[in-house]
Amino acid sequence: MQGVIAAVPTPMDGAGAPLRDLFTEHCRWALANGCDGLNILGSTGEANSLDTTTRGAVMGWAAEACPTERLMVGTGTPALAETVALTEAADDLGYGVALVLPPYYYKPASEAGLIAWYMALHAALGDRPIRIYFYNFPQMTGLNIPIPVIAELAMRAPERFAGIKDSSGDLAYCAGIVALERDLAVFPSSETVLPHARSDRFAGCISATVNVTAPLCAQVWAKNGDGTADLADEIARQRAAMAGPTLIPAVKHMVSRRTGDPRWRHTLPPLQPLPDGAARDLETGLLHP
Repeated sequence: MQGVIAAVPTPMDGAGAPLRDLFTEHCRWALANGCDGLNILGSTGEANSLDTTTRGAVMGWAAEACPTERLMVGTGTPALAETVALTEAADDLGYGVALVLPPYYYKPASEAGLIAWYMALHAALGDRPIRIYFYNFPQMTGLNIPIPVIAELAMRAPERFAGIKDSSGDLAYCAGIVALERDLAVFPSSETVLPHARSDRFAGCISATVNVTAPLCAQVWAKNGDGTADLADEIARQRAAMAGPTLIPAVKHMVSRRTGDPRWRHTLPPLQPLPDGAARDLETGLLHP
């Protein structure tokens, strides 16, 4: 798993139920238009607003619609047993990678406590082959996974703990994990790293805005950033137009615009759909710079 990975959104109907037809169409579109892989049921997918049964159904839809070797799925919750159950379900469906948040409710969490929690997950999975990527998103969880914790877990179970998605935006943190020399796949959360990703020894990026920028990102990744300064500038401009507190509604709006289906604009509370004025401003900023 490397390259341009889209953290895909989950379409909902007006009652908050995921929509299979829209979801699978977008997953196939993303893979056909520049994405090397997909991260489903992450923060962009509003996974933490969905119950376990619904999450299991959505991961099943993706596994039926797309090659599982090109998929990773968020299975982390504060409850160990629930995380185990979701990760086992992913393994049963053929997923090779589960993206797992730390147990973020009880804070402050000690390094020993975090190590014990992840090792308990590893033990519960037994001989199952699914690998775990850490999911570091301190802005949401209030918890930054310490690099020594990652180093210890990668040493104890290198066949299980194989990578990380870092959504902190701290590239020095990512570089610190690369420097561990533990053969961990390190994915920052912004596609703006792509021109220098290989030289920085990153595995690529996992990003929400890739749902829109994927065709441009694919060109930068394929060329290793060589001669792509203008493309990189345009990617950065488009990402900046969508980033911020309304990131998920903005991404959903742009997918709605691509598909012509207004159902894509639905979000689950506490998220709210992008207001009409903000939507017009977004489209103007993205399409008519």
